Amino acid sequence: MPVPTTHRIAIVPHPGGPEAIEIVARPLPELLPDEILIRTAACGVNRPDTFERMGFYPPPPGAPDGLGLEAAGIVEAAGSSVDRFKPGDPVCALVTGGGYSDYVIAKVGSTLPAPDGMDLAAAAGLPETVFTVWANVFEAGQLKAGEILLVHGGAGGIGTTAIQMGRAAGARVFATASSADKCAICERLGAERAINYREEDFAAILRDAGGADVILDMVGGPYLQKNIDCAAFRGRIIQIAFLQGSRIEADFMRLMLKQLTLTGSTLRARPDAEKAALASAIESNVWPWISRGQISPEIFRTFPLSDAAEAHRLMESGGHYGKILLTP
Repeated sequence: MPVPTTHRIAIVPHPGGPEAIEIVARPLPELLPDEILIRTAACGVNRPDTFERMGFYPPPPGAPDGLGLEAAGIVEAAGSSVDRFKPGDPVCALVTGGGYSDYVIAKVGSTLPAPDGMDLAAAAGLPETVFTVWANVFEAGQLKAGEILLVHGGAGGIGTTAIQMGRAAGARVFATASSADKCAICERLGAERAINYREEDFAAILRDAGGADVILDMVGGPYLQKNIDCAAFRGRIIQIAFLQGSRIEADFMRLMLKQLTLTGSTLRARPDAEKAALASAIESNVWPWISRGQISPEIFRTFPLSDAAEAHRLMESGGHYGKILLTP
């Protein structure tokens, strides 16, 4: 079967709402030596995609055209220096752009074999969340068995993955969510306690439990001071987004007295070599958890690529849990 010369991608000619997304046909760029071409089974929709669509999250230099940060499918072709994957191999990949497409180009270092026994479309829900959680909770946060992990946004794509990975690592996991139904999902996935933040004070609950050793936060805003208040001595707070704002007033005296670590992180702009190192660590540590059934992506709904705008509307409505996918 000949390698295609064109593909459909989702682009945003001008920042705006979901209606700003256009599906267009473009020539496929020539593969670089360290790249592979994936015939897409599915691609993941992530919150950063909506920020990019609105003009708030520009792609790094050299990123492929189009929205989308992860995909899974079958290798169609491989660059001249690629010796690990060959045409026909099932894979999933983290990409810096262009994931909303029927053919995706990925760096070989950011590509992993699709987990054995997992539906290939479902595997598209792994890369962005697993890379994010491993880099932040396990490498930056140094989570250890027996420690308490607090996951904000526990019912989202990152949150559902973080709960399962924390539990698989032997941590005690607490999570926050916005409703009783979403709290039930968090507890089904392994959270010892899910906290409806609209009705309960998560900081008080975590203090009563002894304090959180690692806190994964994508909310920001008023949560920062509460995170400091409920962190354990020498706890680690990792900020990965600011859904409630990035500018705050906080009392850092408690951070100093508790000897806390507060760090921020992004994934997309990291160098290829750093992403390849993350992929290697994930394959060694996380893929065995998947093979043992300890981690599985929570897929809420799948849309065709042509309905990418509807997928974004659902993402922004907050009426979902887990992952939203697109299929060609």
